[in-house]
Amino acid sequence: MKRKLLILGFALYFVAAILQVAATHGVALPAAAGFTLRWLALAALIGYAFLSRSLTPWILVSMVIGAELGADFPHAAAHLKVLGDIFLRMIRVIIAPLLFATLVSGIAGHSDLKQVGRMGIKAMVFFETVTTIALFLGLGAINLTKVGAGMVLPKALGAAANVAATRPTAAQFILHIFPENIAKSVAENQILQVVVFSILFGIALAMVPGEKRKPLVSFSESLAETMFKFTNLVMLFAPAGIAGAIAYTVATTGFRAMYNLGELVATLYVALFLFVFGVLLPAALIARVPIRAFVRAVAEPATIGFSTASSEAALPRAMEAMEALGVPRRTVAFVIPLGYSFNLAGSTLYLSLATIFVAQAAGIHLTWGQQVFMMLTLMLTSKGVAGVSRAVFIILLATADQFGLPREPILLLLGVDQLMDMGRTTINVIGNCLASAVVARWEGDFAGEKTTEAPAPAIAD
Repeated sequence: MKRKLLILGFALYFVAAILQVAATHGVALPAAAGFTLRWLALAALIGYAFLSRSLTPWILVSMVIGAELGADFPHAAAHLKVLGDIFLRMIRVIIAPLLFATLVSGIAGHSDLKQVGRMGIKAMVFFETVTTIALFLGLGAINLTKVGAGMVLPKALGAAANVAATRPTAAQFILHIFPENIAKSVAENQILQVVVFSILFGIALAMVPGEKRKPLVSFSESLAETMFKFTNLVMLFAPAGIAGAIAYTVATTGFRAMYNLGELVATLYVALFLFVFGVLLPAALIARVPIRAFVRAVAEPATIGFSTASSEAALPRAMEAMEALGVPRRTVAFVIPLGYSFNLAGSTLYLSLATIFVAQAAGIHLTWGQQVFMMLTLMLTSKGVAGVSRAVFIILLATADQFGLPREPILLLLGVDQLMDMGRTTINVIGNCLASAVVARWEGDFAGEKTTEAPAPAIAD
């Protein structure tokens, strides 16, 4: 039934599009024919989303609802911006506690890096090298294509862009990174100050003896899990927020913004393709990882990551596959989970694309120095959240606040976030799997493929 409703919805939209084209070429048609078909198609898609009982279909359908409302009822749709504003406010509440909890638990929880010695150092070198390249590849791609430059935003956003164009001096900017009052930093949403405090706090906690460290580490882990659940609750309001934001945008600027979003998705996938063949493949060749065997091993976890848009869903299968490939269990158990905090290649590439896209859409010119500093900020703020679907959206919003970028274009990005999340999650999974093989090769522990048969699939909970 679900599939029939989905096919019916697309078929009706296709017929409505044909009628629209025919009408523009002078064919006499009933005035309400296209309108009726579009809303019948929308009803079918709503039925599909209702039967799916999943957030992703509702988010995709909410884009269509918003576009239809903006096109057919522009005067009413212009008042729906409040729905997007409510959603943005609820998201902003999450940012500071989520970053604090993930960074502190990630740093203090990995204090055993001193014991693992060379493996930890080599893993971190690989992680930071790959993610830095990913950041600057995304930065180069968005500056080359400039897909956000022609985006037409509502007048309210243009005013926000003019305010954001005023920037402090380099000395003021550097000084502003360091907090003088953490409560004030949280209240004013100075997210980079929160990150600096959290990193120092995590390092200090890692230096505390085990028994005294354990309560705070447990608290941080519990807080992180709670904030992820809080995020899930807030995301239930996402369809309404996205529908309101897109309805307002279409009502005030037309459909041009939707074309820009499509171009951004295409740019991301081209950049991810270049990253795989220009960075990950050479890294595998240099480390003498058997390419064909690795591709066979990583195919299933990568497919799980792509279809679910969640790195966590692919984690058990990825660890099994790498162990079957010949990576020692101790290396797999250490490197792959550590990579979920530090090896976020797909997510960091997306963040660099999306952040500059927002600036381009708002008409804000950023110098190369400002863009590089923004990339360094993203390297810090993105740690620890790639395993959770759509958590990158929170980091993007935090970075926009830090650099004075308007928030409303980011809400539009959430409408196509599922398409982009699938691609970046796949690269996260492949990158973490490759990291375990590379580190094992560096350690001289890579045993080669142990079996020609794939291990039995992990049993889902």
